[in-house]
Amino acid sequence: MLVVASFKQTRPDQARTGGDRGAGVRADAARVLDAVMHRGRSLKVELSAAQSRIADGRDRALLEAMVMAALRNRADYDATLKAWLPRPLGQRDNDLRALLYAGLAQLDAMGLPSHAAVDATVEAARLLKRSHQAGLVNAVLRRATREPLVRADAQAGWPQWLLERLRADWPEDVEAILRASRTSPPMWLRVNRGKTDRDAYAAQLRENGMDVRIPDHPADALMLETPVAVSALPGFGEGTVSVQDGSAQLIADAFALKAGMRALDACAAPGGKTTHLLEREPGLQVIAADIDARRLRRVEEGLQRLGLSAQLLAADATTPDAWWDGRAFDAILIDAPCSATGILRRQPDILLHRRAEDVAALVALQSRMLDALWPTLAPGGTLVYATCSILREENDRQVETFLQRMADARLDPLDATFGRDTGCGHQRLPGEGGMDGFFYARLRKQ
Repeated sequence: MLVVASFKQTRPDQARTGGDRGAGVRADAARVLDAVMHRGRSLKVELSAAQSRIADGRDRALLEAMVMAALRNRADYDATLKAWLPRPLGQRDNDLRALLYAGLAQLDAMGLPSHAAVDATVEAARLLKRSHQAGLVNAVLRRATREPLVRADAQAGWPQWLLERLRADWPEDVEAILRASRTSPPMWLRVNRGKTDRDAYAAQLRENGMDVRIPDHPADALMLETPVAVSALPGFGEGTVSVQDGSAQLIADAFALKAGMRALDACAAPGGKTTHLLEREPGLQVIAADIDARRLRRVEEGLQRLGLSAQLLAADATTPDAWWDGRAFDAILIDAPCSATGILRRQPDILLHRRAEDVAALVALQSRMLDALWPTLAPGGTLVYATCSILREENDRQVETFLQRMADARLDPLDATFGRDTGCGHQRLPGEGGMDGFFYARLRKQ
């Protein structure tokens, strides 16, 4: 999952906003936005590649903040440009449109000083070989400092098929889902209880000038309304704390772990849930599996930072006959591939790239995973099925049909900390409790 940092982690007057360097970051933001919005590229891939070429951490944070703010608010910025420009921009102007989005994001969502944002963005137009349109960029952004932007309807920018699913699944919550999916999320921390407790760590954060909240749940969680760079977190490099949304942390609360248990994390990368289970019970025997061997490197890095150990396995969860040794697991986690509709505020490009037919393929894959891994679970064992989706066909309906297929499967109830009871699992919608949208179902083998 992509962890989004707000630009508020660095004060605007500390940012590299002037000169060629500030213009370069704006030009980089335009290139990333152009690739994502107009060429169908992945936000994760494009943003990561652009950040890897930037040495200064503050500039990397500024780039990420601009891109995320522009994507979350692209419907407003599109409506503004349509109203303010005498002629609509054509396809040949896609990089210019992207730069204007980045400029409006600085003034609107990020609240940067107007002189720095405007001057650096105008200079970025020249870096993009748009010198002949630098005056247009200047005029639009100067107008944005004087007049309110045009605000689009809350549903603008959402594909019709997805809106129809939301209305069918959550008729009373559609507007709240739309609003929450546009907001910048808080920064959730997971305190490693093997090294400290969260009250003591919260005190450390306050000593470092951070405004931290201790939520009622999850049990290891702290929340920062204003995100910071991980390098600013005391003990991060030594494994004292990790960054993980509260909804993802709740998965560990769904298991009753004991030393010596055999556990499988079937879709482990990038490893946050694997390491959390081991922090809870270091005596677990964990297999962290993922179909992508390259992504397992992230899991290995997390284990090393936290001083934990697990067996890493490049494996397809739908074909356990190819890798399972026949010894049953006491606990299985299927954090299944899904539509990711619960984490749009972290991955806003989903609204651009996800298609209705993708969901049907994901539902089929989830079903195959459940059916394939259920025989590897020991009698009396627990399987937790989770997604970061809010679509019921991937969640409670998926579990309902699985229970109908498997005579020895029983739904094991969860409590209200996991969200609203759907009858076949618990659903948390985006923004509830400050967390991402997430679904949980705990299944026990009779």
